Amino acid sequence: MLDPQTVQSKNWHMDIIEMNGIKVEFSMKFTSRDLSLKRTPSKKQSGVFGVKISVVTKRERSKVPYIVRQCIEEVEKRGIDEVGIYRISGVATDIQALKAAFDAMEVCVSEAKSSISAVGEAMLRSEVLQLSAHSHDTKDILMMLSDMDINAIAGTLKLYFRELPEPLLTDRLYPAFMEGIALSDPAAKENCMMHLLRSLPDPNLITFLTLLEHLKRVAEKEPVNKMSLHNLATVFGPTLLRPSESESSKGHITLASDIWSHDVMAQVQVLLYYLQHPPISFAELKKNTLYFSTDV
Repeated sequence: MLDPQTVQSKNWHMDIIEMNGIKVEFSMKFTSRDLSLKRTPSKKQSGVFGVKISVVTKRERSKVPYIVRQCIEEVEKRGIDEVGIYRISGVATDIQALKAAFDAMEVCVSEAKSSISAVGEAMLRSEVLQLSAHSHDTKDILMMLSDMDINAIAGTLKLYFRELPEPLLTDRLYPAFMEGIALSDPAAKENCMMHLLRSLPDPNLITFLTLLEHLKRVAEKEPVNKMSLHNLATVFGPTLLRPSESESSKGHITLASDIWSHDVMAQVQVLLYYLQHPPISFAELKKNTLYFSTDV
């Protein structure tokens, strides 16, 4: 195994000349694993990628971002039997096209007023898609989703979570999640892990629970798609749960690789814990008062 400190800033260049005279040239550059998932601070308020989830849900007047709901729906419609779904990467250009399309459109969900009838309310709550005039796509987003390779759609969902300004489970709660998952007493762990969920902002919590149930449905098809709960936790854990920039910058550079590996294992275990847990209801989570407290 290469030492990260040794290879950190090195580039390799190699020429290969085959017997028929054709020269194949390629180069490699090392990028540490922690930097590959590093989040770049963003002040974006438009679009959906790189925008705070609370801003997106407030703008859309929805509980879960439209992009999350649509990608999940499409994966469950025609990708749940796909071998390696979420593990196999989609074509980068397709993912970028979907990203641009979602960023270029605005989803408006009309608010219903208490005085309106149930029928009228249902009609007012229907979602209206408004595609930006600046969009480079001629198809509407639903047509794009139905035509696009399913691995690109899965990749778009992963990219959305990866590009959030802070991870879905938040910077603030990261240390507490790491401590909670390390508890050895099952009852104490249960109380702590449920308490931490209740401590999340509502948009983050509802989106997380939505994703959780989706991933469970994907894992139910493991005999076909080969994606177990552990496989899915390995894919999504480090994306949904990451240390803040200040936390990740602590420690000596020579320890960075070991710290990163330990953190990733814990991140996977946190998500796996919730995936293996019986269904978690937002209403019950908010209603129940647990006799456990921690500094979060």
